[in-house]
Amino acid sequence: MLPLYLFSAFAALVAAVPASSERRQDAGPCSGNTADDRSVWCDYDISTDYYDTVPDTGVTREYWLEITNTTLGPDGVERVVLSVNNTSPGPLIWADWGDTVVVHVSNSLSINGSSIHWHGIRQNYTVQNDGVPSITQCPTVPGETYTYTWRATAYGSSWYHSHYALQAWEGVFGPVLINGPATANYDVDAGSITLSDWSHQTADALYSYAQTVGPPTLSTGLINGTNSYNNSGTTVGSRFEMNFEAGTSYKLRLVNVAIDTYFKFSIDNHTLTVIAADFVPIVPYTTDVLSIAMGQRYEVIVTADQGAEGDYWMRATMMTACSENDNPDDTKGIIRYDSSSTADPTTTGYDYVDECVDEAISNLVPYVSRSVDTGDSSTLPVTVAKNTDGWFKWSLGTTSMVVEWGDPTLLQIQTDSAATFEANDAVQSLDTANSWVYYVISTTLPVPHPIHLHGHDFYVLAQAASATYSSSVALNLSNPPRRDTVNLPASGYVVIAFYTDNPGAWLMHCHIGWHTEEGLAVQFVERQSEIPGLLDNTTLTETCDAWNAFQTSIGLVEEDSGI
Repeated sequence: MLPLYLFSAFAALVAAVPASSERRQDAGPCSGNTADDRSVWCDYDISTDYYDTVPDTGVTREYWLEITNTTLGPDGVERVVLSVNNTSPGPLIWADWGDTVVVHVSNSLSINGSSIHWHGIRQNYTVQNDGVPSITQCPTVPGETYTYTWRATAYGSSWYHSHYALQAWEGVFGPVLINGPATANYDVDAGSITLSDWSHQTADALYSYAQTVGPPTLSTGLINGTNSYNNSGTTVGSRFEMNFEAGTSYKLRLVNVAIDTYFKFSIDNHTLTVIAADFVPIVPYTTDVLSIAMGQRYEVIVTADQGAEGDYWMRATMMTACSENDNPDDTKGIIRYDSSSTADPTTTGYDYVDECVDEAISNLVPYVSRSVDTGDSSTLPVTVAKNTDGWFKWSLGTTSMVVEWGDPTLLQIQTDSAATFEANDAVQSLDTANSWVYYVISTTLPVPHPIHLHGHDFYVLAQAASATYSSSVALNLSNPPRRDTVNLPASGYVVIAFYTDNPGAWLMHCHIGWHTEEGLAVQFVERQSEIPGLLDNTTLTETCDAWNAFQTSIGLVEEDSGI
């Protein structure tokens, strides 16, 4: 079912939805999926193991996106913004579980390349569509269009974003919604709610400070691309607002798209029932305040149980324990039981601890149970140092990643299926098919990191802050949490495992934007000998030829990690 998505740029949304698609509101696209039983999905249900079984819908959803340079004022303060179809967030991409999604992305910038990564989409045997310059493609040059095709093998909530330099946090992102069954019932799917930090300077302008001094202090935050701001004593902009009908239950799809902010999400006087983490349905649990790291997504159900009237704050509170913002408590929206009300709420928020953590892994129990076999273990320490230019360079493992836009990993493998890689490519080779691999990611630094893996969900076997991993740590191998983004706690560790069932070159990186650009990443070259058979050689070669000619013609110098 297409949700009642509260999106400010309605015209752009309609333009992105394929003309052949019927925009359903209250009835699910599969028989039986109603407010009385959201677990049903045609011939499938919430118990179907989506790793092994995917509906064959025969449906293709086709979209057209254009990356543009424009001027916007998300919080009432105008600045240059890179956008998608002239909006930020960009248009919603939606599909049903099992659909094929085709997206034509045109780069209408003047002097920058671009790409689009489909965050959390596993890209089963479609690695070339992962959208990562220097890994799976060369950047798309200005004036050209790149077409991405992938299958919605899982269902839930996510986002798309540029993976070129800092474009994602200049505004090149938008929500992704894949309809499917759920582990609890609800009346209305209210759609995606993106949570972001925001600066009145561009991310590119702040990067020099981030490289040499540390994370810059940002200005404010946004909910679904909007907020109000006290601009020299004058309030400008507007809050995100959502109307509740008493007695109705709503599914909210929460996405943290920030460059450097951990959020705690809550709605005053309301309880959240959490039903999914990233693309994984979980056994429902309740909480008043939900911790969300960068790149993570949660689906929650909220029941309008506060009577027929009233206004309530929706809060995305920034955790100042690990990043700075001029307005950490003012990223707020408004829930109204009376749509005619214009008053600011007077409600009080829940108590919380200012800390940059994940939800407790004991709460994140996958509904479809899967266990982990024993496997080989490797250690990836997270460290940081300044290079000879005085720039911070982070490492995930033994080296800080530096890869080249014009020579992506897939091109190297296309040219030579047995290609070897330089140390700065930060490659972990996984040659054995259908085997378990374990990684212990650890840090002695008092800085947490949201770690995101492309091409896979991973299993979270252990996680601890202010602790050192040793072989005596008990690993949970029986239905541990599964997700694609996990928090590496400050001065601590996280142990993950995944199964080598998806040939490709898959990036794993910190989702703090500054750290990604400063090299905190590795790539897994998985089942390398099988990769050439998956590639569209013409598209790969022509895109790279065009990029290298363009980069040479304008003298563009790469000064970041390349991802």
